[in-house]
Amino acid sequence: MECREKKQDEKFCHECGEIIRAKAEICPKCGCRQHDVRPIRTNGLDSVFSGAPEKSRTTAAALALLLGGFGAHKFYLGKPLHGILYAVFVLTFIPAFFGLVEGIHYITMSDDEFSSRLSNGTLNQFFGKK
Repeated sequence: MECREKKQDEKFCHECGEIIRAKAEICPKCGCRQHDVRPIRTNGLDSVFSGAPEKSRTTAAALALLLGGFGAHKFYLGKPLHGILYAVFVLTFIPAFFGLVEGIHYITMSDDEFSSRLSNGTLNQFFGKK
């Protein structure tokens, strides 16, 4: 059995443990589908070629902290219904409180955690599985 170290652009298969490319959706050895496929940041051009712009954690945090009461961060993150709800209830100051909490939450997480949670829809879940 060949023994080699995993490189930065590689990961282990969830099923068989084989070292595979990080962008691989299916393990070439066992055929198991990989569920945590995330784009590798190489030169910042990944979003240009994928067709969808990559969302910045810092921009989302700044929008949540400064304009969170209006739901600006929700529109930026592609959740327009949430943004509309924030805008409708802006006079109650409840969205401003949630925007502040979400802004702090975005600041405290890593870029990798932010992009993975954004892609699987669990970005604003504070409790439960990460």
